Amino acid sequence: MSHANATLDPTSGAAASADPVVSVRNLVKHFPVRSRGIVRRQVGEVHAVCDVSFDLGRHETLGLVGESGCGKTTTGRLILNLVKATSGQVVYQGKDLTTLGTGVMRPLRRDLQIVFQDPFASLDPRMVINEIVAEPLRIHGLYGSNTDGKGKVRDLLRQVGLNPEHGNRYAHEFSGGQRQRIGVARALALRPKVLVLDEPVSALDVSIQAGVINLLEDIQDELGLSYLFISHDLSVVRHIADRIVVMYLGRIVETAQVEQLFTSAAHPYTQALISAIPLPDPVKERSRRRVLLTGDVPSPVNPPSGCRFRTRCPKFARDLTRSEQQKCTDEIPALIDRGSGHPAACHFAQAIKLV
Repeated sequence: MSHANATLDPTSGAAASADPVVSVRNLVKHFPVRSRGIVRRQVGEVHAVCDVSFDLGRHETLGLVGESGCGKTTTGRLILNLVKATSGQVVYQGKDLTTLGTGVMRPLRRDLQIVFQDPFASLDPRMVINEIVAEPLRIHGLYGSNTDGKGKVRDLLRQVGLNPEHGNRYAHEFSGGQRQRIGVARALALRPKVLVLDEPVSALDVSIQAGVINLLEDIQDELGLSYLFISHDLSVVRHIADRIVVMYLGRIVETAQVEQLFTSAAHPYTQALISAIPLPDPVKERSRRRVLLTGDVPSPVNPPSGCRFRTRCPKFARDLTRSEQQKCTDEIPALIDRGSGHPAACHFAQAIKLV
């Protein structure tokens, strides 16, 4: 954990690093929904990412958390320009990546890499591990001579804790944790500055997760990388991240330093996520305060007006007057500090201690 300093960006309400390596501003992504049949007309849009803004600092780990379908993975892919944004900016080295074509983007991809969620599906089953790790080096003309290239691949395998002698094996011959280490080695081949880690341990056994997390922390300290760590598991993010951005149905609802978020969460959705984390102490577990959600996540094709969380919000259903409920229905809450010490997108945000 890099303990990067952060300040509040007055233009976006997002927590901003003092020295950002990537700046995301007002990022939007809508996917078209088309009718069935021969003439596939557009009949709607999936509002996957809506007005998302944050900074990723140098040598910082920023956790991006939320339920499945909240837009986390899409946000990560938009940052890497793997998916074209509907609007907004992703600024890296003074360039807006959302405006760049394939030719201009290619050399920048050396600095911006991704580790995918499923370590088996992301590795070519027809290639041996040496070929998989060497592929980005060959694409960018960095493999060098045969001897030099093989040496680089062996060094990368050692760096992620794998035996270079096993480089002639196929992906199916490795365990899930080993396959994820291979994915990390491939991502490190070009010596990037930023790694997007898309649920890198969610497909692994709990006993294996700690080893991969420790590996990522060691590599970050060694190479000075910046991580965007995407996950639905707040307990994992708490261990590795410096700051956390919480998303719900395509929007950021809260952002804060890790311990500040856990000790004084202000948004009801964040409070519900934290209260769902099991505690190892059975006495504390029985006596802790619970924040329970009702209903299902609304469709991103037709999200609720005003505050998107209001249809599941326990505060909206239990504590608010009719006029206050009307405000939640009519007005999108700004991501600002309402007295908790960090930004939260809730008209009636109130920090409470849950753990």
